[in-house]
Formats: sequence, structure tokens, C-alpha cells
Amino acid sequence: MARTGSGSTAVGPTLAVVARAAGVSVPTASKVVNGREDVAPETRRRVTEALDHLGYVRRPRFEATKPPGLVDLVLHSLENSGSGAVLHGVEGAAHDAGLEVVVSAGLNRSGGGRPERGWLDKLTTRGSAGVLFNLAELTPSQYAWLDQHRIPFVMIDPVLEPPPGVVSVGGANWQGGVLATEHLLSLGHERIAVIGGYRRKMCGSARVAGYRSALASAGIKHRPEYVRYGSLNETGAHRRMLELLDLPEPPTAVFVCSDKMALGAYQALSERKLSVPDDISVVGFDDLPESRWATPALTTVRQPLSEMAATALRLLVRMMAGEQPEGTRTELSTRLVERASTGPVASAQRAAAQVMPPSRCARKPGSSYASEACPSAV
Repeated sequence: MARTGSGSTAVGPTLAVVARAAGVSVPTASKVVNGREDVAPETRRRVTEALDHLGYVRRPRFEATKPPGLVDLVLHSLENSGSGAVLHGVEGAAHDAGLEVVVSAGLNRSGGGRPERGWLDKLTTRGSAGVLFNLAELTPSQYAWLDQHRIPFVMIDPVLEPPPGVVSVGGANWQGGVLATEHLLSLGHERIAVIGGYRRKMCGSARVAGYRSALASAGIKHRPEYVRYGSLNETGAHRRMLELLDLPEPPTAVFVCSDKMALGAYQALSERKLSVPDDISVVGFDDLPESRWATPALTTVRQPLSEMAATALRLLVRMMAGEQPEGTRTELSTRLVERASTGPVASAQRAAAQVMPPSRCARKPGSSYASEACPSAV
């Protein structure tokens, strides 16, 4: 490698740079680098010329019997059971690969998903051969740093859409949103609301998109007032649930985009003296241990967190051996876990009348709407 005037090592071009120069995708360039035969001769020629022209240095392969010894796992938080599931999956796969895992406290203490300043320097000091990021939000400069230093990494359930060429593993969030909504539709619900997390969060937006798709497929018009976003915690969901209950026509069912948030929705319903599922049905997402112990037990969409983490570790091992996965995004299937928090629509429709704002009833005392929806009119 060349050395800069300051004496530091100048890192050569990355595979993404080579791919752009050759006019191909990163996986195609990787096939050429790894000696794969399923590449057209002309494409191989362009990639080879770009490799030679740019001075790309192939990362040495580790012998299968001597894998690198240390990888970092950067968790979003150590305080929730979702992180425990991720750690369980990584540790199991790492054991099989003969690796040690360092659980890193790299994310900032303010609750954001970005590694703190100086954390990347500590990564090189530890001599980690690769990194797994869970629910992380890297800056462009942090992505560039990892790329330039040739440290392979995989994103597990990234907060934002990763840049081209970045390998990530997640659950089938859109599919999960469809499953949750279709379940409520099958119980006769049409007034179905959704409480998402932050709008910009990739997994949350996909879940809401699945919800909208399922409604459209059922021929039910999307109601903007039934879509609420907020912080990814119980407090935010509690606030959004109260807002939904205060609508002139409250929903009879709600899809909450995480189990943790669903507990906040439960609290709001309890404060309004409403019963789940007799008065309103609730579906969560994740299938964390808390969902089984909630009262009533929460119907939810299972996201295979441990399997996602194990898959990410196996991909990282391949990348540490000099390979580039053919696809940059791996999604594992989600499935509905039906418990006790969902029920038929009939009783929920009656309950909706009980939470109708009094002002709404007073405005139309003689209408059919009031006679159906206002307890004082029946």
C-alpha cells in the first residue's frame, strides 16, 4: 500500500468503486474477484480492467481452519429483550464458527442509533475482524471509514435504508404488516388503525405499507386519521392510542408496530375502561417475551430476531474470508402468532360508541348516527 506524507497508510479503492468504474453491480464485481464462472466474458473484462487500473487489493482469505477470532456486536440497547434475542443468535452462530463476540456499547447514550465519536478508533484497537450493527444509524463518514479500512460489517435491522453495496439482514416487515391487517379483517374489522414508530424508520414504514396494502386488497378505503406515528416506546403509543379513541369514529381494532408500543396502547385502553379484545382488538409486532405475559396475551407478528442475527453472523464470516454476498438484503419471513388480544368485530363496534366524544353526540341528537353511536340516544 502507498503511504501518505504523514506516514499513514493510504487505503486502496473499495469494491463499490471498482463496480462503478466497470458499470456493474457490486455482487457482479465480487463474482469476478472471487473467480466465479457465471459472469459474461465482456463483463469480466471490464471488471478486470477496472481492478487493474484502480489498483484494487484483494482481501486475503482466511483458512477455514483458522477463522479470525474476534467480531464486534453493536447493540442499540441492552435494556430490552429484543437485544437479548439478537445476542443469543449471534453467540450461537459465532460458537459454530469458532469466533469470540465483543458486545460493544458503541451507540450514543442519548438514545440515538449512531455510534459515538471515537468508537471506530476503539474498534481498530481491539483488532476486530468484523462488525455487526443492530438497529444502528451510521453517518456517511462512518460508512466511509469502515469501507476505507476494509472492515467488513453487516447491518441487522438498520434504521434507515443502507447505502448501495451495504449488506443487511431484516425481517419481512411489509409481509408482517399484511399478516396483522389480514387477521383483523378476517375477524370482520374494517375500522382498523395503525400506530407506527418514526416515519423515517425503514422497518416501521414497511409495516405501515403492508397495512395499507392489505386494506386496499380488501377494498377498504384508507383513512389517514387512522394512521399515527410516534416514538418507539410505550409513552408514544399511549398518546397515539388516546388520540385514536378521541376520533369521531374510533377504530375497532389497532395494529401497533411493536410489542413494546402495544403495552402503551393497552394502558390507554385500560384508562378508558375498555377491554381487549371485547371492546377493541390489538395486534403487535416482534413476539418478544413480554407479549406472552401481557394481559391478555398479545396477538403479534413474530419477527425471527435470533435467526436474523445468526444469518448476519454467517454472512459476516463469508465477508471476512474475502467473499461478497451476491445480494445485499436478506429478509426472513414473519408469521402471525394468534393469542387472546383479538376478537370479532361485533362487540368492538358497540364499544366504539362508548368512547364517542360527547360533543359529537350533542351535535347530531336526531341523526341515525347518534342513535347508533351515542349511549344516551338508545
